[in-house]
Amino acid sequence: MFNRVKEYYETGLWSIDRVFNVVGKAISEEEYQEITGFLYPAKS
Repeated sequence: MFNRVKEYYETGLWSIDRVFNVVGKAISEEEYQEITGFLYPAKS
């Protein structure tokens, strides 16, 4: 699931809010940081 979420975020299909919402469900906090570049729970 990580690769799919990362691809969606990088191509603009998903906003950072959408990625934030799947932490704990589909990705971990560490994966959130890897995808967005921000420490969880920061969004900017």
